[in-house]
Amino acid sequence: MNLESLFKALPQSLSPADRALLERAHNLAVKAHRGQKRASGEPYVNHCLAVATILAELGAPIPVVAAGLLHDTVEDTSVTLKDLADEFGPEVARLVDGVTKLTQLPRVTRRERKDERTSRVELAKETLRKTFLAMGDDVRVVMIKLADRLHNMRTLSHLPSEKHTRIAQETLEIFAPLANRLGIWQMKGELEDLSFRYVYPDRYKAIAQSVAERRVDREKALQAICERLHQELTEASIRAEVTGRPKHLYSIYRKMERKGVPFEMVYDVRGVRVLVESEPDCYLALGVIHNHWNPIPGTFDDYVATPKDNFYQSLHTAVVYDDGKTLEVQIRTPEMQENAEYGIAAHWRYKEGRKRDDAYQQRILWLRRLMDWRQDADGDTDFIDAMKSDVFDDRVYAFTPKGDIIDLPAGSTPIDFAYHIHSDIGHRCRGAKVNGKLVTLDYRMQTGDSVEILTTKRGGPSRDWLNASLEMVKTQRARGKIRQWFKRQDREQNIANGRALLDRELHRLGIEDLPHEQIATDLNYAQTDDLLAAIGCGDVHLGKIIARVVEKQEPELIQAIPTVPAQPAATGHEVSVLGVSGLLTARARCCSPAPGDPIVGYVTRGRGVTIHRRDCPNVLRVADKERLIQVNWGQERRTYPVSVRIRAYDREGLMRDVSSLVANEGINMPSINATTKNSLAVLNLELGVTDISQLSRVLNRLEALPNVLEACRIRPG
Repeated sequence: MNLESLFKALPQSLSPADRALLERAHNLAVKAHRGQKRASGEPYVNHCLAVATILAELGAPIPVVAAGLLHDTVEDTSVTLKDLADEFGPEVARLVDGVTKLTQLPRVTRRERKDERTSRVELAKETLRKTFLAMGDDVRVVMIKLADRLHNMRTLSHLPSEKHTRIAQETLEIFAPLANRLGIWQMKGELEDLSFRYVYPDRYKAIAQSVAERRVDREKALQAICERLHQELTEASIRAEVTGRPKHLYSIYRKMERKGVPFEMVYDVRGVRVLVESEPDCYLALGVIHNHWNPIPGTFDDYVATPKDNFYQSLHTAVVYDDGKTLEVQIRTPEMQENAEYGIAAHWRYKEGRKRDDAYQQRILWLRRLMDWRQDADGDTDFIDAMKSDVFDDRVYAFTPKGDIIDLPAGSTPIDFAYHIHSDIGHRCRGAKVNGKLVTLDYRMQTGDSVEILTTKRGGPSRDWLNASLEMVKTQRARGKIRQWFKRQDREQNIANGRALLDRELHRLGIEDLPHEQIATDLNYAQTDDLLAAIGCGDVHLGKIIARVVEKQEPELIQAIPTVPAQPAATGHEVSVLGVSGLLTARARCCSPAPGDPIVGYVTRGRGVTIHRRDCPNVLRVADKERLIQVNWGQERRTYPVSVRIRAYDREGLMRDVSSLVANEGINMPSINATTKNSLAVLNLELGVTDISQLSRVLNRLEALPNVLEACRIRPG
């Protein structure tokens, strides 16, 4: 790459001053990175040019493109932020600083490889946190970061193979969802497909091969559909452009997983996009399409009148086409198309017009509202977890009794709703009514719910709200407010509460001989009281403590009962094809094989191997026996039988609730025995658990059932 390739991506109206600024930035980047090579062997400055070119293609302002050229100079060379500020001004320097990794972290010793890996992970999290914090002040920072990640993903094959999965997984979990939240679907799709290739290589190859095999026929059929739609719209005096809508490989895979269907049932759903001149034409075109083809009930979405929270606008519908197959249709204007492809960056592509500027400011305000909890996150891990839950997750829209809309992540509870309104309402929350009916505090809110919070006059939150196993709080905002409330309590009280909580958890798990001092040492606390105070005020989740304890003490903590051998249990969702790797598999609907059934595979064109029961009538009638291959259920996991005792006040449905909860957790329960005396019920269960963390979770949830006093493990003997 060279500077001219960058200039070709910029508008022809580029001013001489802007051109000179970019030439100076390029010259400094070449000088600073001289002698540095990428893993591919090419000069490092090529990466800087590629990042700047991606930003130019998005229509980014010249200072952002210049920052793209310089984004690695402070991190990897002797150039300082002051040097950049003196040469290019404070704006470019501030943008570069936003994407520069922190270098002030403690250096790790090279004695333990595990510590090195841990430090690299923490460095990555701190980098991401700094980027997201900067995003709240200037969204252009995260655009540079996205462009940087996109080019790194395009060249990921040159890195050592052990880095592929880690970087690709991080991209799938953080950067692709971030592009989605910013509405930049063009970048989101490419990031997902590039990551998919490395995270799930076998599935990627199978789907890519199937797509390639059917591409010619599909494109020919889509072309005929586009011509037919264009003809019908033209006859209705609607000027429109109709094109086929490409499907990304990762979106095909996600839909296959979500719906449990084979490749052809997803890929055969055709999609077209209709671009019309104005918003009224969107509805006119919709009427023409529904007049000629029957719409499929429940598939119409009007995102024009009611845009998505990231400002996406379009009409979506699905109809039954002439051949009896489904046809998905998106209808939008060119401006809506620009917004869909470029999201928040679309503002840069249209600099004139007050309406566009107002829309941009609305997007910035929306981003800042999403990030308004950021100061409540104590550590980098909490911050990144909160980004995933509070920002990247799908949203629900609930209403206050006065009709105000509250925007929350999907899966939020009335407690999250209460804290979103006001911290004091959250602290005093004791119940909720949804659509006029009383609900429990772990109720999952749905879009359209009308929520009324029931409060007490005084008091504070419950420590159970911070128990991750009970899933009573979804958002980082609410968790942060709850922890702050407990932090304000007396330290001695927090230590006493922390000791009681830890003792109770260890007792329930049957871990009686593990001193607090050893746990504090294992978790790198200088004083045991510091650990207990952190537990007491909610800074440290018991689940995390148990996980760390398990990591160090696992062989001693969970032991199979001597008289009963550990039971292997099939995973129930994976199938191995003997002698073959990388094949796509799907369960046949005609016989619905379940884990444990004797099964056989049938090789089908376009969808890999279909799994049937051996006694399936369709298999018995197969004439071409060579297409039948031997398969078996996926790798087995080992479970350990653990005895658990539940003490509860007897009530109707107690046994049913216990059985349902255990089943919903995916835990086998070979035996259950119950006795009742003086209205006190004692239930003795045997559970097949995979590890002590799973045992801790199920005990927490059992204790949360109505009337249950205690649920704890019983040691044999």
